Amino acid sequence: MEIISATSVSSILLWLFMFFTYTSAKVHYHEFVVEATPVKRLCRTNHVITVNGQYPGPTLEVNNGDSLVIKAVNKAKYNLTLHWHGVRQLRNGWADGPEFVTQCPIRPGASYTYRFTIQKQEGTLWWHAHNSWLRATVHGAIVIRPKEGTTYPFPKPQREFPIVIETTILPVAAGETNLLRFVNAAMENEHFISIAGHSMTVTTDVLVTTNQPPGRYYLAAHVYESGRGIPFDNTTTTAILEYKSGACGAGPPPRLPVLPAFNDTPAKTAFVAGLRSLARWISPARSTSTCSSLCIHLRLSPVPPIPFDYTANNISRSLQQPVRGTKVYRLKFGSVVQLVMQGTNIFVGEEHPMHIHGYQFYVLATGFGNYDPVRDPAKFNLVDPPMRNTVGVPVSGWAVIRFRADNPGIWFVHCHIDSHLTWGLAMAFQVENGVGLLESVLPPPVDLPIC
Repeated sequence: MEIISATSVSSILLWLFMFFTYTSAKVHYHEFVVEATPVKRLCRTNHVITVNGQYPGPTLEVNNGDSLVIKAVNKAKYNLTLHWHGVRQLRNGWADGPEFVTQCPIRPGASYTYRFTIQKQEGTLWWHAHNSWLRATVHGAIVIRPKEGTTYPFPKPQREFPIVIETTILPVAAGETNLLRFVNAAMENEHFISIAGHSMTVTTDVLVTTNQPPGRYYLAAHVYESGRGIPFDNTTTTAILEYKSGACGAGPPPRLPVLPAFNDTPAKTAFVAGLRSLARWISPARSTSTCSSLCIHLRLSPVPPIPFDYTANNISRSLQQPVRGTKVYRLKFGSVVQLVMQGTNIFVGEEHPMHIHGYQFYVLATGFGNYDPVRDPAKFNLVDPPMRNTVGVPVSGWAVIRFRADNPGIWFVHCHIDSHLTWGLAMAFQVENGVGLLESVLPPPVDLPIC
């Protein structure tokens, strides 16, 4: 991929134009000091790596169109990178963060300043370390509100709470609608979550109307574990929805809400099937044929090197050892990509939350068993498919996504279960530059860490 020279005056002007493109937008400056901190949880004190002594770390609050300048200072004894999960980072992979993919790590005692702009995004994202297992404690929420002068796609809630699944108390008032911004910062698992006595309207974030008798209501979450025989943490984490209008002890006694069983795949499947986009979808690929693996602008699509019955039991041991490699898939700028992610029963069948850096994509369909390129396209939602940055590939099943390759650079694709990433469940797209500066990768920052 051609990288534009950092010494180009026109490139520098272009960067400044991109960075401050919204005249009404703001620039938010932060300093993240990463160092070991004593943290007390459940009557025990441990030294963990935190940002600014906080666990979870600081919540970043911005509006769509705002820019962020975040200086990361590494005072820990480990290498460090930071990833802004779900932020598109248009033409700006230098701020994306995966270690040894788009940047070398920030060494102990060094610093690096991440500069990026939120463009056409709203909702709740999060940031986390993206090297080793540091994200267990180095993480926090990103709250993106609508541009000033615009509104949510629903009535404005009276209160908002970012929740990074920690035990906490949420003060609410009767009769209000509250926006709960959930972030699952767990390393190894997806979670079910529920609130006693209350319904939740899911907008990826969650709207909860406090229409119950005043009192205290538990919000609870526990693991969804789709794999059989895999050990997992079976504890339940809680928060408390506390009505401020009630006298102490008023209302029903606190109780845990009903949660699906740990391995309730039908409940998970039914929930995901109900997700829809708010606006009618305009297909980016009406001129592109459907294919059974990676569909790149009508070119021949790559296929698995050894086709086999992916979801069969007792898969041959000869297929269980992957080949190490650092290859990437090259994508032509502007091409339409349809990707079938096929789960397997190698070792054990399990759901995989697959995340793509630098992109949002449409989830056209998910299913169980082996994907059938003849029958399964009939299941595609081409009307209002949900737009995501992470998709759960069902246990022993498949997911089909589609997006336009309009963001040049190297973009990491991986399972967000950290042990799976460590084992190698990852690859990268190399999206080529388009035509001209506005379709080309920005020059690297002068303080980009070196290896």
